[in-house]
Amino acid sequence: MSVLKLTDQNFENEVLNSEKTCLVDFYADWCGPCKMMSPVIDKIAEEMGEKIKVGKVNSDENMELVTKYQIMSIPTIMVIQNGEVKKKFVGVTSKEEITNAL
Repeated sequence: MSVLKLTDQNFENEVLNSEKTCLVDFYADWCGPCKMMSPVIDKIAEEMGEKIKVGKVNSDENMELVTKYQIMSIPTIMVIQNGEVKKKFVGVTSKEEITNAL
């Protein structure tokens, strides 16, 4: 399963209205820790893609979402279920911590 590119425009439809649990990664291209997390997020998408939806939000390009979810530092990774944030990780997080939250 591929990782969705989430934007201010498609977030509501893809995430908030999703019947699946969603894993959302707020990142920036210039962010070192974000680059470290990228393969972890990709691996989770590969392993759990049938059960969950995985997407990434470029925080530089989607200020509406950054403001709405009060993203203060990146990477911020959220588990969203039925339109609600169930879990939030800030900074480099282990794959196990994320998969346990799912």
